[in-house]
Amino acid sequence: MRTVLPKPETSIRARHQRLLPGLLILIALLLFSTLLSLAVGSNGLPLNVVFDALRGDGEAEAQYVVGDLRLPRTVTGLVVGAALGVAGALMQAFTRNPLADPGILGVNAGAAFAVACGVAFLGLQGVTSFVWLAFLGAFTVTVAVYLIGSSGRGAADPIRLTLAGVALGAVFSGMTTGLTLSNPDAFDHMRSWNAGSLLGRGYEVLLPMLPFIGLGIVLAFFVAPGLNALALGNDIARSQGANIAVIRIVVILAVTLLAGTSTALAGPISFIGLMVPHVARWIFGLDQRVILGVSILLAPIIVLLADVLGRVLIAPAEIPVGIVTAFIGAPVLILLARRRKASTLS
Repeated sequence: MRTVLPKPETSIRARHQRLLPGLLILIALLLFSTLLSLAVGSNGLPLNVVFDALRGDGEAEAQYVVGDLRLPRTVTGLVVGAALGVAGALMQAFTRNPLADPGILGVNAGAAFAVACGVAFLGLQGVTSFVWLAFLGAFTVTVAVYLIGSSGRGAADPIRLTLAGVALGAVFSGMTTGLTLSNPDAFDHMRSWNAGSLLGRGYEVLLPMLPFIGLGIVLAFFVAPGLNALALGNDIARSQGANIAVIRIVVILAVTLLAGTSTALAGPISFIGLMVPHVARWIFGLDQRVILGVSILLAPIIVLLADVLGRVLIAPAEIPVGIVTAFIGAPVLILLARRRKASTLS
């Protein structure tokens, strides 16, 4: 008996029909993970106490824990998660590589090297002093990757950009390790940031970074239709009126803003930008506008839940969120890769 496969139009219609319910579920999960992040910790609080503290009522200790400690940390997790998810979706669509993530352009390595230089040569201490230096390092290395990938014959292509990013990332990671080993005492202040952590991220660190992340997300949605055309091939994209050079420049700029800023804020958090776009494509299809929207919701959920898990596993001590996401992301990615359609971009 011959199996009748569903028509492409039927499959697309089915994905669109589950888009709205899926988004509503993601919004509910985002609210749940936000409340969980505010309530769970070494000093657990009931939800009614959390709500009272948010309104400015209740005990002074609860207001301090929720308003001064956990709320800035939670907001940072929301912002960093959204930035990493969108950056990963852009990178995978741009390079047409399902294994791409923000680190492929050397963003993490550039930020870490800049921070290491600041600690070693300028005596910087504390996250506040790291942020702008990390952002500058991420931006500089990303521009260098694009220039190297554009050199020689022809325009920059995804393969050359990928190779340039991996090569520069390896070089800067090695130099960062060398600087760290040369003066371990000076780098005690960098350990938490380098592991990927939301601890101690106040509004004085977060607020100056919000315009960069906001601009990166706007650029991502601006270029999404062009990425849909680019997925069909350069020739077809050109025939549809897509300007490939402009798309490349906008993607590079958006990834630098999103991944560079999130790395500057919380350090290198792995697997979020790699894992989330896979899930979005698997459930909702290949439209980049949908993938970006889903990534904005799904990535913060994973970051916040990983942060909460890190607080309770070895309480009262904490495991940095970057380590937790690595443990979660690796098996999830393996499971996704075993699904034939989830591991492709078509």
